[in-house]
Parts: sequence; structure tokens; C-alpha cells
Amino acid sequence: MSEAERAPHFVRSLERGLAVIRAFDADHPELSLSEVARTCGLTRAAARRFLLTLADLGYVRADGRTYRLTPRVLELGYSYLSSFSLAQLAEPHLEQLVDRTRESSSLCVLDGDDIVYVARVPARRIMTAAITVGTRFPAYVTSVGRVMLAGLPGDEMEVRLESAQLVPLTARTIVTADLLRAELERVRRQGYALVDQELEEGLRSIAAPVRGRDGEVVAAVNIPVQAGRTTLAAVRRDLLPALLETVAGIEADLRVATGPARASSRGTGTHRSSSSPRPPAPRR
Repeated sequence: MSEAERAPHFVRSLERGLAVIRAFDADHPELSLSEVARTCGLTRAAARRFLLTLADLGYVRADGRTYRLTPRVLELGYSYLSSFSLAQLAEPHLEQLVDRTRESSSLCVLDGDDIVYVARVPARRIMTAAITVGTRFPAYVTSVGRVMLAGLPGDEMEVRLESAQLVPLTARTIVTADLLRAELERVRRQGYALVDQELEEGLRSIAAPVRGRDGEVVAAVNIPVQAGRTTLAAVRRDLLPALLETVAGIEADLRVATGPARASSRGTGTHRSSSSPRPPAPRR
């Protein structure tokens, strides 16, 4: 966002402070003052003031010449997650789905150009994917992201497509707006998305949207599988019916929980869907 596009109320110092927090990640758990300044586009003096303020507040600690986040930053995300009742509502359904399919399952929401995991039940295996609540992936290349993007009004979907940076994460990744648009239209028509090794080689994932009382897509549920042991046909035959039944159960509970006055969950960043009703589950 350029300076001209910012509203009069925009607090630049808050933006910079949040940028300093986001500079730390799994690949950069410790950063020096110079690295923070360079990553955030700040002067060393400004970066030092932000880091010292965050340290005073308990969000950052100094370790010699480097800085790292403290567990207190989890409070920032927990405030959202603890108020997001859909995650708690969906978890028993996800557990039943995992017991039924013996595959992991997650509930995700759309946040800008990313999807965020807000609930996850892993399969009971020795080796499982290192995905936790709070994990983010680009929406365009995930099954949950595509069902939520497909649920956006046409004009908003076009805006997303025009601004999306379609990076080839594997040789199979869709990297043109025209092909992605066609895929999203197909997802909209069929009521689910199946992504085959576009996010990561060897990984397939199927997802279906969760709709609120008024048909708005508020989240999505997925089932990821290893391509080496599950064919696309088997995913549709064996997993899609269970997935659709699970989503239907979540939606039924959501209608009861929200009541007539509230149509959808808070804070998901999604909008009313113009898609057709959910298709019946395919026969086994």
C-alpha cells in the first residue's frame, strides 16, 4: 500500500512495529539489529527503538547481539483463535472424520492471499506433516484456498486473480491467471477442490467449503494424502463422501450456534458465495 493510498487514520508506527514482529520466522528465529532494519526497511535507530519497546512489553528478548521473540507473542494470535468459535465447533467433526478415513484433516480460513489453519486433527501415524494451528500457505495453490476463493463474488475473485503472484512451487503448479480462473470456476460448479501435487510433490489434498446460514463461505475442511499410496480416483471415491458429510455436520451445528441473527462466523475475511448448492456425494 502506497503512502497516497493510506487513510488519514493510518498509524505508520504501528505498521512498522508489526513488521518487526513479522521479521522473525522459522528460518530466522534470531535477528541482529542490522538484519531487522534491513528486513523492515528501517534505519538502525528506528529498528532499535522498536526492538527495545517490544522488549519492554515482553514480546522480544535480547540475546547478546541478537533478538528473538518470546512466547508472549502467542497472545496476539490466541485472542483471535479463542474467540473463533467455529474452530471449537468443528473439532469433534474433524476427529470423527480422521477416525473414519485414517487421514489427517484441518479447518482453514482465508486471510488475504493466504489460508490459515485454525483447527487440525492429525492422523495417528509415526510420521505426520509438521502443520500446526497458525500455519499459512498461499491460497491459490491449496485445496482449501481454492474452495474459498471460488466462493468469493466474481468481481472480488477477479481482483484477487489480477494481483496474485503465481509462483511455481512444483512442476504441476498452476501459474497463469486464466488457468486458475478456469479451475476456480470448476471448483465453484462441483462444490469441492482437488489439488494434485501443486503445493508439494507427493501431496494431494481435497477440500470442501463450510458455509454459514446465508450461504457465505466462512471456512473450508481438507484431507491431505500421499500421492504414492492414494490415487485421484480413490480420493474422490473414498474420501470425498466422508468429507462432504463432515462439512454438512459442521454447517448444521453452525446454524444452531449462530442463531437467526448471525449468518456466519466472525473474522474469516471471506464473503457471500455465489456458488450452486453442494453436490451430492458420489456413489462408492
